[in-house]
Amino acid sequence: MATPHALRDNAPPAMPKQSAIHPLWVRVTHWLNALAAIVMMLSGWRIYDASPIFPAFSFPTAITLGGWLGGALQWHFAAMWLLVFNGLVYLALNLASGRLVRKFLPLTPRAVLRDFVAALRGQLSHADLRSYNAVQKLAYLFVIGDLIVLVLSGLAIWKSVQFPLLRELMGGYDNARVVHFTAMSLLAAFLAVHLAMVALVPRSLLAMLRGR
Repeated sequence: MATPHALRDNAPPAMPKQSAIHPLWVRVTHWLNALAAIVMMLSGWRIYDASPIFPAFSFPTAITLGGWLGGALQWHFAAMWLLVFNGLVYLALNLASGRLVRKFLPLTPRAVLRDFVAALRGQLSHADLRSYNAVQKLAYLFVIGDLIVLVLSGLAIWKSVQFPLLRELMGGYDNARVVHFTAMSLLAAFLAVHLAMVALVPRSLLAMLRGR
């Protein structure tokens, strides 16, 4: 009769526990940033319609948030505080943990061009979700910078008198609105491409939901 010790010796070795692709803090801050950005974009479209930069262009009311200017402003400012504080937490933890350098650097124009051509040919591998290709690195760094521009240009519009230097760096109040609109448009384009890529690689959505 085998002893318990013998049974333990004959048991198959335990599989090492796989570490999470995205730690919990990355997932939480990612989804909060996404929520804040989408709410700000939809409410911002309603605010834009109240005083269009380009009179010939406006957003359909059905895709805006807030119902009216006052309601849109309330949604916009509430989401703004969430985006600012959560974004600061995201950046601080990325820097403190070394994740920002580890995940997004190095990044060279040659690597971006190579991976972009491979993506167009359908030859870009997504087997390892732990590593970002050069196009992903560029896209994520771009959207971080774009969100910073959105916040700063929005501040130049909202508190134009209190932050005259910021307003002038944006080229004046009217130009700050153009900068804000352009940054919002680029964010919308990023979201569209990001969602398309998630549809092509659904495992990436599962990884951001459950970590693996």
